[in-house]
Amino acid sequence: MRGIVTKATGTNYIVELESGDLLNCNLKGSFRIQSIQSTSPIVVGDYVDVEGIAGSFTITNLYKRKNKIVRKSVKLSKKEHIIASNIDQAILMVTIKDPTTTTLFIDRFLVSAEAYSVNVILMFNKLDIYSDIELKKQVNLEKIYKDIGYQTLSYSILNDDLSKVKTILKDKVNILSGHSGVGKSTLINKLENNLNIKTNEISFSHNQGKHTTTFSELHRLSFGGSVIDTPGIKGFGLVNINSNEVCNYFPEFIAFSDECKYSNCIHQEEPDCAIKKKYLNGSIAKSRYKNYLSILSESKGNFR
Repeated sequence: MRGIVTKATGTNYIVELESGDLLNCNLKGSFRIQSIQSTSPIVVGDYVDVEGIAGSFTITNLYKRKNKIVRKSVKLSKKEHIIASNIDQAILMVTIKDPTTTTLFIDRFLVSAEAYSVNVILMFNKLDIYSDIELKKQVNLEKIYKDIGYQTLSYSILNDDLSKVKTILKDKVNILSGHSGVGKSTLINKLENNLNIKTNEISFSHNQGKHTTTFSELHRLSFGGSVIDTPGIKGFGLVNINSNEVCNYFPEFIAFSDECKYSNCIHQEEPDCAIKKKYLNGSIAKSRYKNYLSILSESKGNFR
């Protein structure tokens, strides 16, 4: 029987069959051995085969993934942690405060998504709580990413009509990602109020949300498509990306890299580097270039 994994806890898995039935499954032992480089042999979004009888079902086969969202494992730094797979688009929720989403976090997420062929939409949330100065900061931040080709959306989930959000999500497999407290579960509850996903307040002592979503879970949308709710992420460590590849995942660099004096230029200390010139004259955003250097120089996985 073929189906899609809709929830993965690490030991138990919910699989939705093509018939619509939901099965509680365990994992064939060989998968754990085969996936030694990953903390997550089976993830939400995976297409699998299931065998068994009522009350005892086992995942026996994993179909090839078309893509995946990957970050470095926090506890096992040499392993990758796959958040979800077979995604049409990732919605990265960004907030200026409560909690603050840094440009380094955004750029790390975008690099990983570019590396694994996942389209990203940046959703700027909580506009209703920002001061005029903060709103200006949000507009400027959004412009940086819009100017280099990323789709963006500015919203107050609590106050605004969600018709635009529904249009974006409709008939697609979407994953919601971002820090704890940015509004992922709140958005899903607004879209599908029958789900009643638990939400929580911001911890003001740390300016971070409290984890309410413990495991990734796929929810069907009544207007078409699905959305994967994921646990909040404090940081986003990169894995399995070589230093000479990083520049390929900055779209605005690609447009100018042919102008560099050296074909193997990594836009760091080389003379006559077109990327550095564009950064100095303002054609490339200051935060983007500085974050590129930070990602480039990372060797021990300090950012997770």
